[in-house]
Amino acid sequence: MKALRETTVYKDFVAPDHVYYVESNKLYAYKPKGKPIHVCKTPLMFDQRGRQFVELKNDFKLADPGVRVKKVVGSRGNTYELDLDAKTCSCPGFTFRGNCKHVLELA
Repeated sequence: MKALRETTVYKDFVAPDHVYYVESNKLYAYKPKGKPIHVCKTPLMFDQRGRQFVELKNDFKLADPGVRVKKVVGSRGNTYELDLDAKTCSCPGFTFRGNCKHVLELA
């Protein structure tokens, strides 16, 4: 699991200084600046497109994320994580289109 601090600066808005705890494209918890960590009841989709992050050392661990993850090898030899329950994938195709051949093969 990665700990990511958002550093995005928009034209008229500075993104909150939150730390997000993510695995592949799923958000499991977040920590607003100066507040305790909030753990999501179920993992949420986490879109990083158009945003900037700095990876931090992660000291946060979930006791049991309750997610069944399968490693799959893509057509170019890259390894991706396929969430069998949420039917999501960490491959670029799923990240940009919201669907991919890895997820379609689950059906």
